[in-house]
Amino acid sequence: MILAVGLALGATRGDATQSGRRPRERQRAKPPAKAWDKTSKSAFFDDAFVTLEGERPDFAAASAARAAGRTGVPAAAAGGEEGGFRWSTLVSPDTLTDEVKEQRKIVVASIASASEFKGGGYDKAREAFSAIALVFGVIAAHDGDVRWKKDAENARDLFARVGFNCKVGTDGSFAEAKARSADLDALLDGGAPAKKADREEDFAWSQVAARPALMSRLDVAEQTAGGIVASKGDFEKQVDSLLREIEIAAAIGEVIQQKDFEYSDDDTYRAYAAAMRDAAVRARDAARKSDYDAVRTAVGDLKKSCDACHGDYRS
Repeated sequence: MILAVGLALGATRGDATQSGRRPRERQRAKPPAKAWDKTSKSAFFDDAFVTLEGERPDFAAASAARAAGRTGVPAAAAGGEEGGFRWSTLVSPDTLTDEVKEQRKIVVASIASASEFKGGGYDKAREAFSAIALVFGVIAAHDGDVRWKKDAENARDLFARVGFNCKVGTDGSFAEAKARSADLDALLDGGAPAKKADREEDFAWSQVAARPALMSRLDVAEQTAGGIVASKGDFEKQVDSLLREIEIAAAIGEVIQQKDFEYSDDDTYRAYAAAMRDAAVRARDAARKSDYDAVRTAVGDLKKSCDACHGDYRS
């Protein structure tokens, strides 16, 4: 499982115990047992600000600059959506449109019949619709020229709702899944959804999809990417598929850090998500240069970050 972020993917340590996840406890060094002697104490200033001159260093800015240089994500993109985030640094328009087309195939198969849907297809539909909702959320916020941008916000909300409702297989969720599948076909044919989503509050990324659904998509991305880079021959034949998987992983890694998303105020969790996102970006950049060794290393780092997160968090 790629991130059990949620990936991807209980915001406080107290909440963590109640939700079933148990991050590792950090061991703190014990303070000195005795007071310092006069010789040791004389090595320090009583008030450093009286002695030091000049402006205080901006360590936050320096840290952001180092992170940007290390990950390949531009500094202007490092602040999240509110800071003018550029989604083009993570995911291309081609990846977004291809992801919708691929997820549509899963939707069609899962709703082939009511019995298929109720027998387990609803869970596959939930994951596919959630991935589609995520894509339309990114399209709505993307700084590039992406297909369906005019209808992206409405589509995002419609597919998000059906994704949440498909957590059970009922007549109602089946009917809604069929209707949203028709909307998806209309978008692919150049039209627009027949229904207008009802939204009475400001959009939040936490409304796009439940974390477990995104973690399932991340799991597919990790396994697919790992299989493609297992040999240089497979990499050279499937580089386009690899680019789509790692860019989707990067996008999910960014989304699950957004405000109000589950665990988004847990620093340790966000660090895992950022590490996964950054590894995916490195893999993407190396793949574009056809640097097989660098791609394989980056995909390995992506898996390591997910496995490490999985050791501290459980879905």
